[in-house]
Amino acid sequence: MAQKATVYKVDLDISDMDRSYYLSHHLTLALHPSETESRMMFRLLAFALNAQEALQFTRGLSADDEPDIWLKDLTGAIDLWIEVGLPDERRLRKACGRAKQVLVYAYGDRAVSVWWAKSAREFARLDNLRVFSIDDESLDGLTALIGRGMHLSVSIQDGDIWFSDGEGNVPITVRSLQPA
Repeated sequence: MAQKATVYKVDLDISDMDRSYYLSHHLTLALHPSETESRMMFRLLAFALNAQEALQFTRGLSADDEPDIWLKDLTGAIDLWIEVGLPDERRLRKACGRAKQVLVYAYGDRAVSVWWAKSAREFARLDNLRVFSIDDESLDGLTALIGRGMHLSVSIQDGDIWFSDGEGNVPITVRSLQPA
């Protein structure tokens, strides 16, 4: 019998002074049986950094032809495709052909270094691709906030990112590997 996803409920209050975006999102996150809690929290971070009313989590790991998060326009065209992890160049080339903008949020300090050294040249040819990384310390702090029912706040100002669960604050460092 296949394992089922673990469901997490998240109330996420976003105060993004850089984009003048202030809204609360009530989210349901499914932790796929093959996914780590760190990766799930990293998906939540990617959502917060790009939050818009119509931004959606997809089937993610359960679907080969979908990103982790996307934004579609009213016609169904993909405006924003967000990948979490270390996708291969072929997948990103295909995503860049399907979406107006593709963002990758990579994690795992050592793995990111190897992946980036191997792929940076190919990625540079993809005009609508931006790549970011998060350090392991930030990801560990973010993962420490996990709970089945979470009420989290994220503040973004001048590129500084802070997550809070009401008891503690976690600074998040996101580094741009391939800017626009």
